[in-house]
Amino acid sequence: MAGRAGGAREGEVRRGFRSPSRRDVLLGLTGLAGLVVGGGPARARDFWGEGLPDQPTDFLFGYGTLISEPSRTSTSHRQVVAVPARVSARFGLVRAFVARGGARSGAGFTALGLRQPRDGEVPSSINGVVFPVLDAGEMAAFDRREGGYRRVEVDPALVEGVGWQGLPRSGRVWIYVPKGVQMGIYLDREAGAPDNGVLPDAAFPLVQSYIDVVLQGALAEGAAFARELIETTFDWSEFWLDDRPTPRRPWAQTEQAGAIDRLLASVEPAASQFRNRLYPELYAARHLMDAAAPR
Repeated sequence: MAGRAGGAREGEVRRGFRSPSRRDVLLGLTGLAGLVVGGGPARARDFWGEGLPDQPTDFLFGYGTLISEPSRTSTSHRQVVAVPARVSARFGLVRAFVARGGARSGAGFTALGLRQPRDGEVPSSINGVVFPVLDAGEMAAFDRREGGYRRVEVDPALVEGVGWQGLPRSGRVWIYVPKGVQMGIYLDREAGAPDNGVLPDAAFPLVQSYIDVVLQGALAEGAAFARELIETTFDWSEFWLDDRPTPRRPWAQTEQAGAIDRLLASVEPAASQFRNRLYPELYAARHLMDAAAPR
């Protein structure tokens, strides 16, 4: 009985279904073709040559600690991608240890800045990185960070890319120059600022922790980039303090300490002064104790 009932239901289903005829199939295909033809050929907009909206219009050229991505991020509070680049010697200034910092805290040191070439010096190019500034607020943050410097616009014709990445096609490129350093254009003098930077001395030495940040950033662009930075930096000094967190075991806490020291010991003009780098206690004995002794 169950078999008959099942067969009856199957017969009812079959009687209610009609296989499509050839005419039905042709009519369906004709309708689809009409939809395609009626809608016209598929079209897409050609975006070639159009840039993305809301792109940055201001860029900074970093030649010291701003080469380091972590150092930039500490100011921008966002990851900032940079392009390795070089400023031409025609810009008229050279990179040198001529910018003093830490005076208010009593932990003075001499940082990198720019100055005019002195008599007998041959101007050189300056390698560094170009990176975008998001907005006016971020630019103000970098200006506060570089409080001892003034921001100066660089002619884009004097900036070249040195990697596979391209430089921005439009916008302004800025560089930080120590306050008071004179250029081809007149810069208003700032109170207490010298005309051409101040050299390191016993109270304002080179400090290795600062140099490490600069060269860690440079090594991220390759050993050749780091060598070029040393070769195009003036005013390496006998006043050189090894202030690393663990100076006698630098590899323990300072990334790439070995690679940095090998570069400093072998690449001029740093190499000639590298032997004068001293641990804190030895630096104090050589350079500070005599100065502090009563006269």
